[in-house]
Amino acid sequence: MVGRLRLWSGYVLFIYVTTHLLNHALGLVSLRVLEAGRYWFLIVWQSFPGQVVLYGALLLHLSLAFWALFRRRTLRLSPWEWTQLGLGALIIPFGTLHVVGTRIAYDYFGVHSGYPWVLGSLIAGTWLGVFRQFGLVFVVWIHACIGLHFAWRLRPWYRTWLPFLYAVALLVPAAGLGGAAIALRDFAELAQEPGFLRQTFEQVHAPDAAGVAALNAISDRLMAVATLLSLACLAARPLRDLWERRAGVVVLFYGDRKTVSAPAGLTVLEMSRIGGIPHASVCGGRGRCSTCRVRVGGPDRAQLPPPSAEEQKVLARVGAPENVRLACQLRPPQGRYRITPLLPAASGPRDAYRQQSQAHGGERYVAILFADIRGFTSISEGRLPYDIVFLLNRYFRATGEAVQAAGGRLDKFIGDGVMAIFGLNVEPQIACRQALDAAHRMALALGDLNEAMSDDLDQQLRIGIGLHAGPAIVGEMGFERTSSLTAIGDTVNTASRLEALTKEFAVELVVSQDLLDQAGMDLPAAARHEVEIRGRQGRLAVRAVPRAADLTTLSS
Repeated sequence: MVGRLRLWSGYVLFIYVTTHLLNHALGLVSLRVLEAGRYWFLIVWQSFPGQVVLYGALLLHLSLAFWALFRRRTLRLSPWEWTQLGLGALIIPFGTLHVVGTRIAYDYFGVHSGYPWVLGSLIAGTWLGVFRQFGLVFVVWIHACIGLHFAWRLRPWYRTWLPFLYAVALLVPAAGLGGAAIALRDFAELAQEPGFLRQTFEQVHAPDAAGVAALNAISDRLMAVATLLSLACLAARPLRDLWERRAGVVVLFYGDRKTVSAPAGLTVLEMSRIGGIPHASVCGGRGRCSTCRVRVGGPDRAQLPPPSAEEQKVLARVGAPENVRLACQLRPPQGRYRITPLLPAASGPRDAYRQQSQAHGGERYVAILFADIRGFTSISEGRLPYDIVFLLNRYFRATGEAVQAAGGRLDKFIGDGVMAIFGLNVEPQIACRQALDAAHRMALALGDLNEAMSDDLDQQLRIGIGLHAGPAIVGEMGFERTSSLTAIGDTVNTASRLEALTKEFAVELVVSQDLLDQAGMDLPAAARHEVEIRGRQGRLAVRAVPRAADLTTLSS
């Protein structure tokens, strides 16, 4: 809830800043248009509802920023987080004078705080005032854009709209600053006329020297209060840690002899950062991305609190089992726990929306397809490397499209071979039927490819396909960015052996009777064999199909 309040209050402030800059941009036309545009700006933001929303969002956002500083367990931040934090801190010294010189000057001194007053004050003041006013735009805008990037980059639509959003992020402040700069230049030219500034200040009811000094004093006091609050938040953190140690100590074992001890009440992600252990967290620990998820074990796992509704929603999205939790949301009570991060520390936004529930590892009934080009060595002899790569890519595309069209998952390419999995999200009968359909589609696609490349091939491409179904261990395996969802086990090995038997039987497809029985199909016209599979006890009944393209006519 705190995170949502910060986000929505930030949205309100961002809309205010955007409309304010668009008003500034009217200075590109003229001073008169600039001041006329301010009329519509004030209708929205100086109305009673507008003021309640604006100042409520400002106070809420500022208060929650101090609260977040107090609650932060470690100052080990990423460069982007340091940048946003530093820019947020700079908003106070850059922005207090602007707020005091406009809103407070209007409320307490009756100043008409329009553009004539602001521009006249800049011209009558020093270059430091100009720097603070124009620098405020950069500080606020970049701070807001970083926050929006972290809030939106997990949304599926964000990558599509990113070019447009990037253009807006550049054009809005550029137009606003350009309009303000031109307006300041034009006003400075008018100020060269004798008595212009004096007359302008009289019209806007500018305060006298004592009033200006009072406004500067108010600005200084606000900065002093903000500085004291920041220091108080930092100073209170050690006291908070001492208080929380009354609840006991949590010990986390990460493997490789890495152990972290900390007071109860911290999240697992916070403890990882305190211990200097790299940990993925795309959303910055806000419970949105799931990249910080960990497998929790150890003697005290049973006493963990259940996940909240929001955490459960994210865990369900990635199909996490019971022993997997979000490190940024889990606050383990006193005890000893074994923690295993499930994603590499360098995981990005794409890893946040992996939908396969099998990624964490488990046994599932699947159908496996192996395919290989026959005699590819002789086909590739005398060809240029470019031609070989081109040919393989055409073949991989044809077979890959056939597998996907049948409903399977293309697992990997091995040399000139292909492995595909069926049944990750469907019932065994459907998975086996999909595997047979994929073999049929691959044979047809190969025929089309041979016809399309008849002028470039001395001999037609031929393939051997092996199909088998059974239980296999399915999970995400590999290291860092090379990890992917795959299957291992006897079923996979058997399918590979059946593909090799296509050479011995001189056929295009060898399919196990187990797969056919599960699919509820039979191939009475295909030769039946009892074969021995290395590493497997007993004999396996298979069917040898001369042409996989004839599957529909051979089935009963």
